[in-house]
Amino acid sequence: MRFLLKPGWIALTLVVAAFAFACYYLLAPWQFHRSDERDGDNAALTRAVATAPVPRGELVAPGAAPGADVAWRQVTVAGTYRPEGQVLVRLRSIEGHPASEVMTPLVTSTGETVLVDRGYVRTDGQGALPPIPAPPGGTVTVAGYQRLDEGAPTRPAVVADGQRQVYSADAATVGAAGGIATSPGYVQLLPGQPGVITAVPLPPPDPNPSYSYAWQWLIFGLMAIGAWIYFARLEYRREHGLEPRPRDRQDPRDAADGTHWDAQAPSPTEEKLADRYGRR
Repeated sequence: MRFLLKPGWIALTLVVAAFAFACYYLLAPWQFHRSDERDGDNAALTRAVATAPVPRGELVAPGAAPGADVAWRQVTVAGTYRPEGQVLVRLRSIEGHPASEVMTPLVTSTGETVLVDRGYVRTDGQGALPPIPAPPGGTVTVAGYQRLDEGAPTRPAVVADGQRQVYSADAATVGAAGGIATSPGYVQLLPGQPGVITAVPLPPPDPNPSYSYAWQWLIFGLMAIGAWIYFARLEYRREHGLEPRPRDRQDPRDAADGTHWDAQAPSPTEEKLADRYGRR
């Protein structure tokens, strides 16, 4: 199998090995991990609907970041809105339409400041905002879903239509833009709560195609190895003269020993015809 030492075969072997390695040790495991994450998100959404609200302090310590295990849990918070720290999260898509979410700090009775997602307002084709209702004054008790921070955005905060706006629902980012520091995470209000505008709906359950994608990568890796074996075997047979003539190149007039028909001696009939029509 000296042909395997040829530069072309060495390159092909390295490419197939690298692709198979990526399929089995990088791409498929990553998709399996994504599948587990999505299953966890779906389970959290199911719990959010089925579990009654509890005071936020029972799930999240004051000033601490909420853990993944409490994401989407229904919580209640009592306190006073601080509209001077209000910030909008822009460039959101809700039910297929462009929108901005309204984030307003709320100071609880224990002195902690919690960020509250009061819902969303739709923007027009040019991104202009409608009037945003102010939150109610005085002490209120609100219920909503405990959400995790989305992470700091790559773009800085802006001021548009007279509103401070950021690109991520992140408590630290919103707090820096609004000038009021809040605890990590935020509470997304349920419909009918004090101060809610239009409640952000729960996302639909993720269909989670990642599991099938993972198996597809495993199959692709196996196909690459199988193709390499097939072509290596084909080359080996050709190198040792074991490869028969392709069927599409065979001709019924070929001799039984494989001699091509036009290499055989002409028959007497063929010679007479050639003489008659001047072909010889």
